[in-house]
Amino acid sequence: MTRWAAAVEYLGTAYSGWQSQSHAPSVQAALEAALSKVAAHPVAVSAAGRTDTGVHAFSQIVHFDSEARRSDYAWLLGTNSNLPEDVSLRWVQPVRADFHARHSAIARRYRYVIHNSRSRSALLEKRATWINWTLDAEAMHRAAQALVGELDFSAFRGSECQSNTPMRCVTDIGVRREGDFVLLSIRANAFLHHMVRNIAGTLIEVGQGKQPEAWVAQVLASRDRTLAGMNAPAAGLYFVAADYPDEFGLPATPDFWLP
Repeated sequence: MTRWAAAVEYLGTAYSGWQSQSHAPSVQAALEAALSKVAAHPVAVSAAGRTDTGVHAFSQIVHFDSEARRSDYAWLLGTNSNLPEDVSLRWVQPVRADFHARHSAIARRYRYVIHNSRSRSALLEKRATWINWTLDAEAMHRAAQALVGELDFSAFRGSECQSNTPMRCVTDIGVRREGDFVLLSIRANAFLHHMVRNIAGTLIEVGQGKQPEAWVAQVLASRDRTLAGMNAPAAGLYFVAADYPDEFGLPATPDFWLP
């Protein structure tokens, strides 16, 4: 039995999220079906994190076990030939038996992409969140620094969150402008349900001048979700990568943003 790790890229528009569900299409189900064809036996995968309906991924890390004798390239080529066009493996490699895509991860990284233009883009439909009100990215960045540290993120927690604790450790968060795009990047040990989208919605209000920069810290301290901003649309959210100890030897993930 060999344990394999792989990076999965997907456009989440057509899926009900990462996790398999009996009533709707999921990325996990599509990937397991493709891997099972290559392995010639049922294959189950575990992922670094679960993404919601409409959320995309640049490098979702998964692992699976198989007795099938296949090369790295055979897994890659064979699986991709059986996947829909909006899901693709980027690399596959054998890993130690104690590697676990979820439990071995020391951090996850997300990026929220805002197309900040007076006119909407047809090409970016469902791939970025369009806001035609000019955003102050520098003010958003300054306000976001209140979220760095091991903190109680109850104010940014979705109502359906099943985590036992609202405590999360954000190690880095930044907002920057790239032309007509405003990019929110965040790294943490783990995330609560809708946490990034709720943070994005809150920072957008600061960027629009509707709230002062200090408001973000006040919302965090309140632990009250009703005081935070909107739950920003899923279309702008990307799971960028998960980080692991160097001992596992996984490929580094390059920086990523749209377009």
